[in-house]
Amino acid sequence: MTGLGAVLLAVGLILALAVRDRLTDVDLSMVGWIVAGVGVLLIILGLVQASIGRRTEHRVVEDRDIHTD
Repeated sequence: MTGLGAVLLAVGLILALAVRDRLTDVDLSMVGWIVAGVGVLLIILGLVQASIGRRTEHRVVEDRDIHTD
């Protein structure tokens, strides 16, 4: 998820800061800021998800039958 977020952030910043063109009734600068914001959110969510995954404990419980006669 963080890889996609980084790509969206880069594309959004290029649109917001480097492109000085307008399509018909579409402000590419504003679209760039929105895409960059979504990219930042994806990066944050990916980091939080990875952090939660590292804190989870996994235990294996083996049940052994011991017969004492």
